[in-house]
Amino acid sequence: MSQSRPVYQFNNIIVRTPSKSVVNGLRADDRGNPTFEGVKAEHDAYIAAMKDAGVKVTVLPALEAFPDSIFVEDPAIVFTEGAILLRPGAETRVKETPEIEPTLRAMFETVLDLPGSGFADGGDVLTTRESVMIGLSARTNKVGAEALQACLAKLGRKSEIVATPEGVLHFKTDCSLLDDETVLSTARLAKSGAFERFKQVIIPEGEEPAANALRVNDVVMVGSDFPRTIEMLDKLGYKVVPMKTTEIGKIDAGLSCMSLRWFSNTL
Repeated sequence: MSQSRPVYQFNNIIVRTPSKSVVNGLRADDRGNPTFEGVKAEHDAYIAAMKDAGVKVTVLPALEAFPDSIFVEDPAIVFTEGAILLRPGAETRVKETPEIEPTLRAMFETVLDLPGSGFADGGDVLTTRESVMIGLSARTNKVGAEALQACLAKLGRKSEIVATPEGVLHFKTDCSLLDDETVLSTARLAKSGAFERFKQVIIPEGEEPAANALRVNDVVMVGSDFPRTIEMLDKLGYKVVPMKTTEIGKIDAGLSCMSLRWFSNTL
C-alpha cells in the first residue's frame, strides 16, 4: 500500500505504565535486573519525548501479573486502517493480548484477531512505505507470519516475510526506519539482503542495540548509550533525540516496543 503521508507520521500512541514486576521481565542474556525506578524514569522520559514530538499519548494502567506488559507493541499492531491482535511467542505474554483488546476496540473501528495457532510478535513487524515486513524469529513463526499477512491484506496492506539473523530476538532489534527510503540496520541484518531496495545506514560495530531507534514525525529517538550512532545520524541531518534505555535494555527491550503508534484521521 502506497500513501502520500510518511509512514513515520503519527498523532496517536498507546503506552502502558510499567509494573513493579517489570524487574522480572524476560531476557535472552542476563545483564542483571533493572530497577523499577530506573524503568519508570526511562518510560516517563519516553512519554515526554512523544508529547514533544506532537503525539497524543494514551497511558494504560500497569499490569502486575505481566512483567513485560510495558512493551505494548508485541501483543498488537496498529495502523490508520485498524488494529490487529497478535499471539506473542513467549508463553508468559500470550494473555497480554486480551488485556489490551478492550482499549483497541474502543479506539479502532476495525480490530482483527490473528487466526490459527501460530505466533507473531509486533517486535518482528517493520512498516515501510511499500510493505509491512514480518521477520521470522524465536517469537514469530511461519504459520503466525502467514496469518498476519492475511490480516494485513484485509486492511489493504501489502506484506512480505523476511529472515531475522540467528540469535537476534526480534527483527526490529536490528533495524528501524529513518525515513521512507532509509533504514538503520546492523551489519548482520543488512547482509541478509532484506533492505536491498532501501538506502542503508549501518550501525557502528559495538553499538548494535542502537539499531532499534524510533522515527516519530520530525525526530529520531536513539538510545543515549550509543554516541557514535547519534553522531552519525546527526551528521546525516536527522534531528536526534537521545533517550536513556539502559534499564529497559536489561530486559531485551528498545524504543519501538514501548508504544503502539498510528495516524488517526479523526483527530
